[in-house]
Amino acid sequence: MLYLSQMMGKPVIDATGEKIGTISDLAISTGEVFPRITSLAFQGPGKVPFMISWRKYVEEFDEDGIKLAVPAHDIRFSYLQPDEVLLARDLLNRQIVDTQGMKVVRVNDLKLSVSGSQLRLLGAEVGARGILRGLAPWLEKAVVAIARVFGKKIDEQIIAWNYMDLLDRDLSEVQLSVTHKRLDELHPADVADILEQLDPQQRANVFQHLDDAQATEAISEMEDEYQADFIEDLDDARAAGLLGNMDPDDAADIVRDLSYEKAETLLRLMGVEDATEIRRLLGYKDGTAGGMMTTQFVAVHEDNTVGETIEVLRELPEDHPTVHYVYVLDEYDEFKGVLSLRTLVLTDDAKPVGDVMYDDVISVAPDETEEDVAADIFKYDLPAMPVVDEHGILLGIVTVDDAWDAIEEDVSGDKTKATALKVVGIVLAAALFLGLYTLVLLQVVGYTGR
Repeated sequence: MLYLSQMMGKPVIDATGEKIGTISDLAISTGEVFPRITSLAFQGPGKVPFMISWRKYVEEFDEDGIKLAVPAHDIRFSYLQPDEVLLARDLLNRQIVDTQGMKVVRVNDLKLSVSGSQLRLLGAEVGARGILRGLAPWLEKAVVAIARVFGKKIDEQIIAWNYMDLLDRDLSEVQLSVTHKRLDELHPADVADILEQLDPQQRANVFQHLDDAQATEAISEMEDEYQADFIEDLDDARAAGLLGNMDPDDAADIVRDLSYEKAETLLRLMGVEDATEIRRLLGYKDGTAGGMMTTQFVAVHEDNTVGETIEVLRELPEDHPTVHYVYVLDEYDEFKGVLSLRTLVLTDDAKPVGDVMYDDVISVAPDETEEDVAADIFKYDLPAMPVVDEHGILLGIVTVDDAWDAIEEDVSGDKTKATALKVVGIVLAAALFLGLYTLVLLQVVGYTGR
């Protein structure tokens, strides 16, 4: 999470590591719901102002500054475009009309959302914390901590920038509209990033303007810790509908984190087929192949012809997950082999799939740990791993995307543990320093008192 106040005055470093100036402003293009930062303004030597394209030149950024992707001599400078607005010059400390709360408020800071390599304007901070942060970040933290000691809470007051409408070109006022007319133009991952950083009320206001398909994709892109909380906040009918539209494995992961009462209510409101699939997946332990697999795969019997199999693929709904393999079963529904799409395309339509399938297939049991499953998927370079029970019945598949998710969770957990250890170390070091300092101080006082 970044704020404009944190970035102002921080260094701009070129690709060689040389400081070429300090950040003076950021520009946005006003034609988007949550506008992307499009240009960087900075002061060079002698306070000479420069402006460059964000997309072309900015490689890394955080609250400590910005690093460029090229040396200083390769930079081509640009100018503010007609549809661009400078955040500090044109918006910070200005009055805006909050059309949702029907009141005029002052922009004390601007909240920015990191979305991959992009930086977006998320909202306007109109509360006291923005004022304190603008004076000094440590001052904001200190006041919030002191207030907490006395049982008080100083919340951020963020007005989401879903669409920015400039009332006049001198920018004496900026109107915030809450129509969300252009929200559907964002990628679901970007929508998810934005939703995660809004408070529940703002999140609900944004979410109600998404259709079911967009809402389902946005929830699927959210981090795990936000998904269940978000579903909990929705009314039961819509929550059940969205879970029913999701891949069964993704829906099961969310249902696992819901309260029992909420989970049962939603499952009862779903279609029988969707609820049955989700309940089946919930029967497997979390962190195992059964818990991470999806039941959305294509299977045919070995006496089906290639032509019949191709027809099955053609009749799949548009929202069916990508098909990497067709799985082949015998007359008892036992798993026998796989067919690649390439084999299907290159084989005569009349040939039975049992004659051309690949039968030396690696599979896993449903109780295999997700770490071992992910390791095998990457070891054997598989787009999907079949999950088979002790009777040889194909239960589902674990995709390479699921494997990546498992690895990311492990890495995230390791980072959290490392961070916790660092914090403990810092606290212990600080305590030791204060103890020694106090001891020395007492000795000095005792000495001077003689």
